[in-house]
Amino acid sequence: MKKRMTFSLIAGVLLSAVALYLAFRNVPFTEFVQYIKSINFLWTVPVMAIAFLSYVFRVYRWAYILSSIRKITFWEAFHPLMIGFMINCVLPGRVGEFARPAILQKKDNIPFSAGLATIVVERVFDVIFLVGLFAAVSSVVIINPDTEITFGNHHLNSETLDALSGGLMKLGILLIAGIIVLSVDKTRAISSRIIMRIPSLFSFNSSAREKIMDKVCRSLVNFMENLASGFALIKNFRKVSVCVIFSFIVWILMACSYYVLTFGCPGIDLSLTEITLVMLIVIIFISLPSVPGFWGLWEAGGVFALSLFGIPLNDAAGFTLVNHFIQVVPVIIIGFISAVVIGINIIQVSYGETPDSE
Repeated sequence: MKKRMTFSLIAGVLLSAVALYLAFRNVPFTEFVQYIKSINFLWTVPVMAIAFLSYVFRVYRWAYILSSIRKITFWEAFHPLMIGFMINCVLPGRVGEFARPAILQKKDNIPFSAGLATIVVERVFDVIFLVGLFAAVSSVVIINPDTEITFGNHHLNSETLDALSGGLMKLGILLIAGIIVLSVDKTRAISSRIIMRIPSLFSFNSSAREKIMDKVCRSLVNFMENLASGFALIKNFRKVSVCVIFSFIVWILMACSYYVLTFGCPGIDLSLTEITLVMLIVIIFISLPSVPGFWGLWEAGGVFALSLFGIPLNDAAGFTLVNHFIQVVPVIIIGFISAVVIGINIIQVSYGETPDSE
């Protein structure tokens, strides 16, 4: 397991280095360094405070979603959430999303699949809200449709942005459809019957058929039932409304953290609405298969988004890199502290087996 994590770290560092090189290879180094020196880093203090507050509301939202399964305290939700985000920042593949339910299973005896379902619900709220926010903001913000930057062998332009946002919308629709199918008792019952009949379609002997039904089919049906319990919240309009409000607060705070940083960054003269669009474009870019901490993809998205408003390449690169650093590093520090506080082995929850409790 340790060898696997070591390999992931090495691969992640290499991927991050390549992605950063591709994002910044056209940025003049001397001018870039001069811009970094011109930034008033005192503004990073309120930026980090606002960003941390957004995570606090993430915790409240997740705990509220989890209440459909079992009520947990703020700190019981805080530590797994911060550890999960921290792991996403240091390991590739977003394995932190699976670490959260693994910690819940270990610490609170909540079935892994049920905990995972609550994270899927959380992501559905994020996707729906962000797609709606993108549509609203892009309808009032004037951008230059002819802007194009090069990232590796790819040319990023308005068509790229349309394709990425369209992909995000399709993902949201797919997640909603999956949740609906699993949440409706009749469709879930039909799915369970189909799964249990699969072994009879093959010419297995009775002993092999029973083993397949027990080890595979029943386990899969149990997994579906646990997922459905995690999706129970969507049947309650009041709870859905509360989660929408939490999502609004989370993302408005994140947009404000971007906006406050502009006060200390020369040349980044954008309104809150414009910087919100920048944030949304960065989110679209980092929704792609990611390297640890989204290094490179974040920078490519940020430089591209700021270029849409005529921000010079040096200024855009400097603002994006500093913003990325102060958004990610505190999460890593807090996540490690949380792991120490609750005594969690990061390697184990990142790559350990997480079978559902019976």
